[in-house]
Amino acid sequence: MEKRYLTPAETVKAIVQNGRRVLTQSRLRTLVLSLLAGFYIAFGAQLATVLSQDAAAFVGKGIAALLSGSVFSLGLMLVVICGAELFTGNSLLTSSALHGEISWAKLLENWGIVIVGNLAGSLFFALLMFESKLWMNGNLAEHSVNIAAAKCQLPFTVALVRGILCNWLVCLSVFMATAARDVTGKMLACYVPIMAFVASGFEHSVANMYFIPTGLLLSAELGTQLPGLTWANFFINNLLPVTLGNILGGVLFVASAYWYIHLKEELRRAT
Repeated sequence: MEKRYLTPAETVKAIVQNGRRVLTQSRLRTLVLSLLAGFYIAFGAQLATVLSQDAAAFVGKGIAALLSGSVFSLGLMLVVICGAELFTGNSLLTSSALHGEISWAKLLENWGIVIVGNLAGSLFFALLMFESKLWMNGNLAEHSVNIAAAKCQLPFTVALVRGILCNWLVCLSVFMATAARDVTGKMLACYVPIMAFVASGFEHSVANMYFIPTGLLLSAELGTQLPGLTWANFFINNLLPVTLGNILGGVLFVASAYWYIHLKEELRRAT
């Protein structure tokens, strides 16, 4: 009978070997794949915005958060199954660097290209949604602005911690999706942890590259100005601490932890 999943030890080894792609993948290919990831996460983010604009009034805040998280998971499903380079998920490349399969310089180069591509893709998608005029339906525009303003108003430490918690779950989701051997298993692996982080209110840097610029565009269009909602606060008060938190959560609690558990001793014996 064909094996339906990898064990945790086998999954770490698969992640380490997959990380070797950065040695041969061109920078342009990496950039295009990171643009796609920006689009895909934005697809999930805009769907979550549409669903959450009035769901709480009918089913309560808890169920509304559950529903938003459920549809947001579409983004990672597209990244994992269709293939794309997502900055938060690429925290797992740390396992490859720790095992000596790629250099730390290659790791940082990949992160740099991917975060720029993710940002460009997210901004472009935000512009597309703005030009679609779909925000004119219901209270979608006001809701989008409120989401963006709330994120820009977070204290630095709060945003950092929420970023840690978020990418801890995102990287566990990618870990589980790597372990799954079929599309159904990969979709389920993407669904549960992603639903959990969104419903919990954690902060994802790439998702915020869509949420906040969308709110800024709509705020300017509507002529409203909420406290803290500026491009400077987007980059400094939210994106910076959330990105740092995402790195810490993915690198420390998933990539490094599972490398240490399953592969550190193997590397020691080999050397």
